[in-house]
Amino acid sequence: MPDFTSALYLGMRHAHASLCPWAALTTGRPAALQPPPAEAAVAARLAVLMGCEAAVMAPSTLHLALDLLELVAGGRVALLVEAGTYPILRWGLPQVVASGIPVLALAHHNPGALDAAIAAVAAQGRRPIVVADGLCPATGAPAPLPDYLALVAATDGLLIIDDTQALGILGRSPDAGQPWGRDGGGTAAWHGLRSPALVVIASLAKGLGAPVAVLAGNRALITAFAARSRTRSHCSPPSAAHLAAADHALAENRATGEARRARLLRSIRRLHRRLDGYGIRVRGGLFPVQTPALSANAPAVHAGLAAGGIAAVLHQLEDGHPTALSLLVTADHQPWEIDLAAHALAGLASRTRAGRPAWRTDDERSAALSPRPVSGT
Repeated sequence: MPDFTSALYLGMRHAHASLCPWAALTTGRPAALQPPPAEAAVAARLAVLMGCEAAVMAPSTLHLALDLLELVAGGRVALLVEAGTYPILRWGLPQVVASGIPVLALAHHNPGALDAAIAAVAAQGRRPIVVADGLCPATGAPAPLPDYLALVAATDGLLIIDDTQALGILGRSPDAGQPWGRDGGGTAAWHGLRSPALVVIASLAKGLGAPVAVLAGNRALITAFAARSRTRSHCSPPSAAHLAAADHALAENRATGEARRARLLRSIRRLHRRLDGYGIRVRGGLFPVQTPALSANAPAVHAGLAAGGIAAVLHQLEDGHPTALSLLVTADHQPWEIDLAAHALAGLASRTRAGRPAWRTDDERSAALSPRPVSGT
């Protein structure tokens, strides 16, 4: 039955037989002493894809965030952190605060608020370090990076983005026919941005399906990071298996990435049409994380879907907001799975609003999971 819980947006899985072989899983040495043999080549290819001068690899975005925030928080700086920024980047903030560096909260996707905050910290003689997500998965909207970058670059600041959600999805030269653009280089590539003031942290675990992370930016910063990173000295580097998966992901992206993105986009648009036919609006734009606007009890709808064999994600969009239900659409989903999920969700939403149980009998559940005929593809 349909599963809408996987963040492997492009359906990349990297089975072991598809990967280049390796002589040893690890060298037993930290990256500071000897980087893994494949790291430099994979990092260089990622830097080109993302439109940056250089890149370095790490086991996770947490490794990168901890060291990067410590690296940039020296001297007279202030960290300006956009609301809603993914928790991993924020986990590195306590050590910054402990060192006496001020941390200010920014309104979400609001260049005017950033302009005012930069003016405030500049009046204190501080250089702004701005932290934000490249793309908001809740709305599907890319951050206004051109505006952010112009403000930051004008004050000798730095813009750090977590682009995990967009890497593999968004890319260069978007147009009406390809709103996501091409190549999957991420939000900065989608905006056509290249700047020494831009630094990108991203995991390949979603769009590209490889659980390994990359830090990309100007060559001087990447070189300084590699030399001073404490996790590269005290933690294990990415294994040969992870780097082989990243290498395979880049090859797959070149060979089949456009076709995968096209399938994914068709499925998202199909879900929009089906739910719209049932009078249900969807939050998430054209991004794979689709959140129907339910006036019904989301946990009850989630339980009803599960009882019918349809897996969905139950979560909170933001602190203090009601629990929401989301469908994570991937390039692997078939049209019948999209139709079935939309039909079942609409029926459950109607039942739970009326205070009725999801399914009273197996026959009732089977009937509810038989989609009515719909026009279009």
